[in-house]
Amino acid sequence: MSTIRQQDFIDSVADALQFISYYHPTDFIKALAHAYAKEESPAAKDAMAQILTNSRMCAEGHRPICQDTGIVVAFVRVGMEVRWEADMDVVEMVNAGVRKAYLQPDNVLRASIVADPAGKRKNTGDNTPAVVHVELVKGDQVEVRIAAKGGGSENKAVMEMLNPGDDIVEWVLQRVPEMGAGWCPPGMLGIGIGGTAEKAVLLAKEALMEPMDMQELKARGAKNRIEELRIELYDKVNALGIGAQGLGGLTTVMDVKILDYPTHAASKPIAIIPNCAATRHVDFHLDGSGVAQFTPPSLSDYPDVHWHAAENARRVDLDTVTREQIAQWRPGETVLLSGKLLTGRDAAHKRITEMLARGEKLPDGVDFTGRFIYYVGPVDPVRDEAVGPAGPTTATRMDRYTEAMLAQTGLMGMVGKAERGAGTIQSIKNHGAVYLIAVGGAAYLVSKAIRSAKVLAFADLRMEAIYEFEVQDMPVTVAVDTQGRSVHDIGPAEWKQRIGMIPVKQV
Repeated sequence: MSTIRQQDFIDSVADALQFISYYHPTDFIKALAHAYAKEESPAAKDAMAQILTNSRMCAEGHRPICQDTGIVVAFVRVGMEVRWEADMDVVEMVNAGVRKAYLQPDNVLRASIVADPAGKRKNTGDNTPAVVHVELVKGDQVEVRIAAKGGGSENKAVMEMLNPGDDIVEWVLQRVPEMGAGWCPPGMLGIGIGGTAEKAVLLAKEALMEPMDMQELKARGAKNRIEELRIELYDKVNALGIGAQGLGGLTTVMDVKILDYPTHAASKPIAIIPNCAATRHVDFHLDGSGVAQFTPPSLSDYPDVHWHAAENARRVDLDTVTREQIAQWRPGETVLLSGKLLTGRDAAHKRITEMLARGEKLPDGVDFTGRFIYYVGPVDPVRDEAVGPAGPTTATRMDRYTEAMLAQTGLMGMVGKAERGAGTIQSIKNHGAVYLIAVGGAAYLVSKAIRSAKVLAFADLRMEAIYEFEVQDMPVTVAVDTQGRSVHDIGPAEWKQRIGMIPVKQV
């Protein structure tokens, strides 16, 4: 019998969350290095170089890999012989650990959790509560598998009740393209099969906690049907040509993990949950001997990859750029932004469009005429930082506001991640605007291009307030040009055809 002390549990959770905020798992680093080495798409290879460089920078600087520091998910298995020295229950202890981790002054993590999700959606301020699954098991230890799951990838989760005779591979190959690039590939797919509806989703989430080992699996060969399915899905999903950040390329997923469970004879529940390029999870055990210890990856585990902008990258002064100039930009082109850049995401866009609908003036200092907006919710700065990690959020969520923004504010360009919807692309074309993407999963690298930051409006929205950034050579890629041509259509179609495993439908 072991005795687990309350403070040891809380401190272990807090230390784990700090650890995974700036250290990628070693298996992820090696898998991405393998994908980078074989990638042939210049745009995808550049995105991977940014992610690898960002990962090393975060490991050295102890700052978050991504500005979205996630919703905490914990699987806690408590041995039935464990004795607790605690006055909190397990969920309360997990939340105390989350609170301690996210408010740690040397590495502040972004608070993203909102209460009253169907109503006021008010930020809780400390990233609590976590989603906690507790299970009683044999033994005298406590095992904790904990992750910080980004919203961009979590939003792409899919669950469906298939018929027993439906083909799983066919279903996955239909669903993955529908996910778009908002989940920040390259990453991993967690798939749950069987049980009931909620069990399939839980299995998919648990599958994401496992280490990446696809290259080892392919080298030794499959030993059972699940391993055969993993390999088949890995090969065929990559043959879709979606590529890093949806730019088109050889690697969309670095692994596919599958867990299954017996199910009703009439049922075939299945769920997919993707894990993004900011993969963050760790396991630890408590046996009563004290706080859990964590071993960081070695810098020698990283490939010799150090991103820098291409010599032919287009440099743009945001303070003087004109519509005539942006009309020369082409999908896939690298652009380095300098000058003043406004920010705003979901909550700010909602307020702005409501003000416009009421005929009200925008807040003092907020003028989008001829300006660019960056869809971002940054991490708070520490020490001498102008701003903390500040990577892009999924632009698709802003689609519902884009026509009003372009038509009524004079906005000229947008920066985010992932694709835009067909209606939004038409709006971009109609207004002669452009949409650019920054690399999701390179938030600390991007933040180094931000020289200053100040809140202009909606400070009560915290990370969703409107900021004005002063940027210097911020790297972005042209995703939709003024003619309405999208790199997220062009790139994957080209690479799917090049790979040639999956027939390209003729239109």
